[in-house]
Amino acid sequence: MGVTHSRSTAQRRRLPDEVRSAAVRAGVSFAFTLVCVMVTVLASLGGTWILVPVLLLTAVSVLFCLWTVLEIWIARQVAAQRDWGSGTTTAWAGAAGAGRPARRRRHPHPA
Repeated sequence: MGVTHSRSTAQRRRLPDEVRSAAVRAGVSFAFTLVCVMVTVLASLGGTWILVPVLLLTAVSVLFCLWTVLEIWIARQVAAQRDWGSGTTTAWAGAAGAGRPARRRRHPHPA
């Protein structure tokens, strides 16, 4: 029998839109890079004239693939700072500033 998970115990958060779109771009660029690598290998085995242009295109696609991975990392960091706030432990603390202790004055005024 299959194991059924209730929605409350196995709930996954949805990725932010900019992270998902960056991940899609990375997937497409990775697939294009794999196709370029295959064409480069076949062109080198066949000894055809198209080897040099495809080799250059493969190099550019590898750089673009690395750029999209960097874009995913940056988009995740931006989304995390937007959701959780900078230097806080909870989302509410970052949004309202309530999670930080109040600053004490060095010289309190006499009462």
